[in-house]
Amino acid sequence: MSNFAVLGYGVVGSGVVELFYKNRESIEHKAGDKMDIKYILDIREFPDSPYKDKFTKSIDDILNDGDIKAVAECMGGVEPAFTFVKACLEKGISVSTSNKELVAEKGAELLEIAKEKNCNFFFEASVGGAIPIIRPLHKCLAANDITGVAGILNGTTNFILTKMIGDGMKFDDALKLAQDLGYAEKNPAADIEGHDACRKICIISSLVYGRHVYPKNVYTKGITDIKLEDVQIAAKWGGAIKLIARVARLENGKILPFVMPMIVPYDNLISHVDDVFNAVMVCGDGIDKTMFYGRGAGKLPTASAVLGDVIDSVKHDRTVFSQMWEPSENNDFVEDWKKFEAHMYYRVSCSDYYGVGEKIQKAVSDMTNGDDRIDIIETGDKSELCFVTPSMSVYESESFSEKIEGFGGKVVSTIPVLM
Repeated sequence: MSNFAVLGYGVVGSGVVELFYKNRESIEHKAGDKMDIKYILDIREFPDSPYKDKFTKSIDDILNDGDIKAVAECMGGVEPAFTFVKACLEKGISVSTSNKELVAEKGAELLEIAKEKNCNFFFEASVGGAIPIIRPLHKCLAANDITGVAGILNGTTNFILTKMIGDGMKFDDALKLAQDLGYAEKNPAADIEGHDACRKICIISSLVYGRHVYPKNVYTKGITDIKLEDVQIAAKWGGAIKLIARVARLENGKILPFVMPMIVPYDNLISHVDDVFNAVMVCGDGIDKTMFYGRGAGKLPTASAVLGDVIDSVKHDRTVFSQMWEPSENNDFVEDWKKFEAHMYYRVSCSDYYGVGEKIQKAVSDMTNGDDRIDIIETGDKSELCFVTPSMSVYESESFSEKIEGFGGKVVSTIPVLM
């Protein structure tokens, strides 16, 4: 018998319990052993729950029970989750978590403890909910040299942008609808300011490139400044604005991770990922491009990923070394994000449409030795000039914006294009 415990009985934790008992026979068959949930840790009371006899308020009950083979951590946040998970691993108890903040901040340390104690710290559910991405990266795609990973890693922001794109809703109205439907929290900052997606790309970056990437070292910009006008103009040009989390390895050996709104051309499949769905595209020398798509959050989708890890915990009698990375004391391997290069979308307010436009065209021609010109987006509004530039770095874009201001234009929006 393989008994396990669930830490936290919120949305995900209750989903783990629900899905386990719903599919218990199938789960046991896949694990190759009889299984049961022996403890559910939560400080709250659940007197009407059919599992009321399993609840405990003390982590010591779990740590001191030799029958516990695995733990599903669904508490969220760094503390007390970190203290509890660390204590479990030090006892040789494998842990499966959906806690992206915990993995992004403490992953290297917890993986090292798991290695020392010959158990596992699994975190498939921390990045894409029900989308399998962690296992493919360190197992199925292990023969590849992964050059980059990019995608939509937050369903809430994708829902908001979808409503702006499809229904012409302003940002504030789309956010309120997301909150009314339960997709966004009362305090939506983690989603709309990009922190959730940042933690996820940190985990992916750490796994793929082997050194711990901390959120503080990743440029992160959310969608709060995205205007309906830019969404509509991007569509005229032939693309959709999405919150993109991306990491790539550069020629100098450094990596460049970031999270920010980007215009995704319609010929890229990511541009067609709508509502609360997520998508992750992996680029490698053997696979070229492979995309993983599905629901990135939610009670049962996330619970499904957690339980998949619990099954692996029960089956493994040793540490899975491929799912590891090294700690990092500095960020010298992370490139300055302003060296990122992309075509840039501009919306410029100006009183002299043709005069400013001509000066901008000449400036671009001078930058590219006459090889490239800006791509004008016709909107019918001669008080604004909208265009897409040739590829330039963020540093060059900032300098270009200063030139535009000098020409008499006012830069209203700048959004990079995902190439």
